[in-house]
Amino acid sequence: MSHDNAVQTKLITMANQIARFMESKPHDEGVSGLASHINDYWEPRMRRQLFELIDKGGAGFRPLVLEAAPQIRRPAA
Repeated sequence: MSHDNAVQTKLITMANQIARFMESKPHDEGVSGLASHINDYWEPRMRRQLFELIDKGGAGFRPLVLEAAPQIRRPAA
């Protein structure tokens, strides 16, 4: 596995772990909670990589991650 693939896998895993936790909450609260967590704790480089994966189709992400994406701050390129 290349370094880039390892980073991508780790980001997908991290986002999905947050999503799994937030899925225990009412749906709208889970979506906003996931977005808030990523906005508050992920540095711009991580969010940029997240959006690169989402923009390529979002393969591997739980549906809640993709639903929360519009509420996540997209860093400048």
